[in-house]
Amino acid sequence: MPSDLPEFSDIVARAIARLDPTLEKRLDREPQAHLDLVVLTHRAYEETGALLRSAVSSARAAGWSWEAIGSALGMTRQAAQQRFGHRPEPIPGTAEHRQLVGLSAFNEIDQLNEWGRHGWHSVGYGPRFHDVEKSDVQWEHHRAVIGSRSARELEAEGWDRIGSMWFPWVYFKRPLDSAAEPGEPT
Repeated sequence: MPSDLPEFSDIVARAIARLDPTLEKRLDREPQAHLDLVVLTHRAYEETGALLRSAVSSARAAGWSWEAIGSALGMTRQAAQQRFGHRPEPIPGTAEHRQLVGLSAFNEIDQLNEWGRHGWHSVGYGPRFHDVEKSDVQWEHHRAVIGSRSARELEAEGWDRIGSMWFPWVYFKRPLDSAAEPGEPT
């Protein structure tokens, strides 16, 4: 990393502080502000954990070995695989899940909309993958730049935001009034 970049902890602290601009001043005089800081920091912890899991899934989808991923994380291959290598088993009676991998900015929306015609919709994503869930109706997906006019318009039109943002994109979906096509995309 270039030495002229701010310390990572400073960047994270500023991001947490931006979530509640009143927090810094309240810490000196309101005991409740300390609990508010705990809540915000916990949310950041949960979100970075989800981002890490997404990054690991993306690295695996890109062909990286558990050895390389473990090395990048400062742990053994075995530790990385044990921590990140298992997918939760589906709960009986719940929706079917899949992970679409090898996606890029050039093909992901076309792929998502193709799967959407067969009833699959995105429920989470990261670089080069989307987690999808099966339903009985067709779905439409859209991608926009975070904070753009397009993103605000999609939200105003009632599109559902998918998961958390992955810079520079935010993803949306909406169900269509058509039954899912049978089978799966080829």
